Amino acid sequence: IFVASLSCYDEHLLEDDNIIVMHETLNLFEEICNSRWFIQTSFILFLNKKDIFEDKIANKNKPITSCFPSYSGSIDNFDSCYNYIKRQFEAKNMNPKEKHIYTHCTCAIDKDNVERIFNDVQHIVIQNSLHKGGLI
Repeated sequence: IFVASLSCYDEHLLEDDNIIVMHETLNLFEEICNSRWFIQTSFILFLNKKDIFEDKIANKNKPITSCFPSYSGSIDNFDSCYNYIKRQFEAKNMNPKEKHIYTHCTCAIDKDNVERIFNDVQHIVIQNSLHKGGLI
């Protein structure tokens, strides 16, 4: 399980103001995802803080192009911005044929959202275990 903040695209590291938090998070995800310890391990990726992200992109003063200059979609459309960031994370997987990334957009303070996602994650874990055990 890897949890990343969607809303950190316009934030900088405290220890180095030249580094955008989202870039550091993507680098960390890439390092962990492709570690020899997890080469065939599927990942559940939680892109969290959906509510804050929505507020930030609605305010056109904080476009995601500040973090992703190559982004060419609508800067105030949640789905377009979210899917772009999701693809950035999923593209870090160097073994997509063997390893799946199950991505979920979350808001940790939304009880219904957390419960629904917990049930989805539980289903994924059970399905993967049954598949690896040769039962399905």
